[in-house]
This record gives sequence, structure tokens and C-alpha cells, in this order.
Amino acid sequence: ASILIFSRPFLRRCWRRSARARAWWLMIQFILLQNRQGKTRLSKYYRTYTDDEKIKIEAEIHRIVTTRDQKFTNFVEFKQYKLIYRRYAGLFFTLCVDVNDNELVYFESIHLFVELLDQFFGNVCELDLVFNFNKVYMILDEFFLAGEVQETSKQTILHRVQDLDKLE
Repeated sequence: ASILIFSRPFLRRCWRRSARARAWWLMIQFILLQNRQGKTRLSKYYRTYTDDEKIKIEAEIHRIVTTRDQKFTNFVEFKQYKLIYRRYAGLFFTLCVDVNDNELVYFESIHLFVELLDQFFGNVCELDLVFNFNKVYMILDEFFLAGEVQETSKQTILHRVQDLDKLE
């Protein structure tokens, strides 16, 4: 067995970095659901932005995602982050993540989120998202926690959400 030996300066640098300082960097920055006209149907930010910044970001992302040719990949560099998006019918599901994160994990997370919505609402449409936004946020919060994937089991998430829905 080999023993790893680290220098004291390296250990000091690692010790000084708090878990909180690293946590906001390697996670989902925000999630957006936008229709083709640019209306944001759902937004969840895991970092703090002012209202003006949110409006600017949403408009810029809509412009990038809707004008992008379908023959290109669904991964776009955006400032110091990466956008991962997927189009379902008339809605664009967009995640903003760190450039070093695995794109395919988040790409499949979008698909799983859509499957969850589809099973919960039974053939989900844009109106379900508009009129039942509190339930959509409930599903999103069971799936993602503080910008990271919390649960990947579809049955577990749906069971929790149905239990919470019974309480209302």
C-alpha cells in the first residue's frame, strides 16, 4: 500500500477553503423553463441574483437557446458556466451548471424531471405548469436540493410528492 504525502502549504490551502465556498461553484446555478415566446414558466435560482439580473439572464438564455440550430449539441457555454437545455414540445428546459460538470448527467436529469411531471400530471402540458406551479416546485424540490441532485428514483419522488399532495 502506498502512502500519500502532502506538503503543509497544500494542506493549509485545502483547510482554508470552506465547504460552503466550494459548494456554490460545483452545482446547478439555476433552472429555467421557458416557452418559445420567451415567457418563463418556472425559474429556480440557487445563487442570489437581483431582479434585473434575472430578467437579463432569462432574456439572454432565451435568445441563445431558441436561435440555436437543432443539428448542434444541447450544451452551450454561457459566461463562466455551461447551459444544458432540452426542448419538449413548446418548452425549453434549461440548467446552468459549472463548466467542469458532467453534461450527460444533467441532460438525463432534465429528461427524468419531464418524466416525473408527465407521470404526476398525466400527459403534462404548459397549462399544467402555469396553474399548478406549486406542485411543480414541489416535484423540483424533491428532485433537486440546494442545486444538487437529491433523489434519482422516480417512484420515490412521486410517492413523496403524492403524500405531500394528500396533505393539502
